[in-house]
Amino acid sequence: MTLILSIDQGTTSTRAILFDQTFGMVASAQEEFTQHYPASGWVEHDCSDLWSTTAATCRAVMEKAGVKAGDIAAIGITNQRETTLVWDRKTGKPIHNAIVWQDRRTSDMCKRLAAEGFEETVTDRTGLLLDPYFSGTKLAWLLDNVEGARTRAEAGELAFGTVDTWLVWNLTGGASHVTDATNAARTMLYDIRKGRWSQTMCDRLGIPMSMLPEVRDCAAEFGETRPDLFGAPIPILGIAGDQQAATVGQACFQPGMLKSTYGTGCFALLNTGDVAVRSQNRLLTTIAYQLDGTPTYALEGSIFIAGAVVQWLRDGIKIIRAAPETQGLAESADPAQDVVLVPAFTGLGAPYWNAECRGAIFGLTRNSGPAELARAALESVGFQTRDLLTAMQADMGGAESAVLRVDGGMAASDYAMQFLSDILGAPVDRPKVLETTAMGAAWLAGHKAGVMPGMDDFAASWAAEARFEPAMDEDVRKARTDAWKRAIAATIGYAG
Repeated sequence: MTLILSIDQGTTSTRAILFDQTFGMVASAQEEFTQHYPASGWVEHDCSDLWSTTAATCRAVMEKAGVKAGDIAAIGITNQRETTLVWDRKTGKPIHNAIVWQDRRTSDMCKRLAAEGFEETVTDRTGLLLDPYFSGTKLAWLLDNVEGARTRAEAGELAFGTVDTWLVWNLTGGASHVTDATNAARTMLYDIRKGRWSQTMCDRLGIPMSMLPEVRDCAAEFGETRPDLFGAPIPILGIAGDQQAATVGQACFQPGMLKSTYGTGCFALLNTGDVAVRSQNRLLTTIAYQLDGTPTYALEGSIFIAGAVVQWLRDGIKIIRAAPETQGLAESADPAQDVVLVPAFTGLGAPYWNAECRGAIFGLTRNSGPAELARAALESVGFQTRDLLTAMQADMGGAESAVLRVDGGMAASDYAMQFLSDILGAPVDRPKVLETTAMGAAWLAGHKAGVMPGMDDFAASWAAEARFEPAMDEDVRKARTDAWKRAIAATIGYAG
């Protein structure tokens, strides 16, 4: 029993990865699932897809590696955060599709609460902002819009959970209704300083507290799988939301360490230690991880569209067939054209938090084509990251992080990472193992199971595969950044 099964349930696919005691990847399996867009700005998942792809990939990776349940010491789970599910406690049947973190249907609700002066309370209790991004208003919408839901919830018949909670419920056959502190911290219902669900937040949003799961440390006993799933029970010993799991996987354990993950969106977390720094620049204060009952806090900047802009090039305007093609296209783009793409397809995240914005392209000429659009798409991620880091530095009194650790699918693009280093004017380190999110969940579970080393030894094992050093002239950097700022201002202005 020396292997750890890591479940990485993401926005567009589910992966299962087996890690050994030395953090080596033994085998992996992945399965995509359908995205549903029932209205403009609405994004949903079929709850059964989240569960079925999890069970299928776990079985597939075990078969691929030729291992049985008895070879696996523990399961670690990491998941897309804020996505909101509600189900019947007796039957386990969802009352509605899952409402995905990208969904903007509660924008008017958030505006109304802000106009009533409630955002100060939200930030004070939860470290978050009033935005449709978080789970609380999504849950309120379900109770208000699904027939009979509020009555059933008040009668104690319904359970709420983020994706981790839903997976554990199904893995354990309904025996465990639990979450961890990092996922709880993203619901807009959890007091991150007191470490408990907030009665104030639940009352204002009309959420019966009986719906909420029990909150535990990131490394804890969350239950064990039904014997029939994998042939024998396997303990679930680690859970963290995907960005916090990546922070752990990048070994950002010291205050001031910074990581940025490039998946569907982009998420930068700065470890602030035992201090929950209140942002003055519309960043989020959150829990990076919680071990032995003690939370470690972070400042977080969230970008809604990062890797998703490459998916748009492929599936939306169909100028590429696969993501790696963007590298060659970007390198062949006309250097004389300064095309800027603001990928606000589902609004702007930090530090702007404008739910009404939509995507825009500036600087097009008659000669602009796929190459220039591909370059602008990759560069948009660098510009957005710079916005986040500038805000973080201001919140930390101007202190600069010496290096940025990156991971996620887009981190594999040399062009994107070099531009990121150039526009930041700082080094960017890409680790040998890009699957840091899954690794973080594996370490939490493996450490709890006693088969993986402690925090210091884990941090010492981290190694870079490549370092990107800035090579852009300062005058060029300023000109490019100024053009981006004008594009952002125009996009916000157009939204009204």
